[in-house]
Amino acid sequence: MSSTTSFAVPAPRSALLLRRRIATYFVGGVEQVPGLVGALAQDGRLVHELSVDIRDGVRESSMVCAVLLAGDEIEPLLDRLRALPSVVSSELA
Repeated sequence: MSSTTSFAVPAPRSALLLRRRIATYFVGGVEQVPGLVGALAQDGRLVHELSVDIRDGVRESSMVCAVLLAGDEIEPLLDRLRALPSVVSSELA
C-alpha cells in the first residue's frame, strides 16, 4: 500500500503597499502634467494628494503626490519618471 503526503503551499503574498510621497521637478509647463501623471498611474497605481506648482517666469515646475507602492517598486517608478524628457529630478519627499 502506498501513501501520499501532500503539503499546502501558501500562495505568494503580495507586497505591502505603502503611501509614498514623490516630488518631481520638471520643465515645459502644464503640457507635461498628463504625461507625468500617466507615468505615476501606470500599472494601475493609485495617485493621491496630487499638487502641481507652475509659475510664470520660473523655469522649473513641481509636482508632489502620494502613490501606493510596494518597497521594490519605488526605484523603478522614480527611474521611469527621471527618464521622461521634461523631468529634471524625481525623489521621495
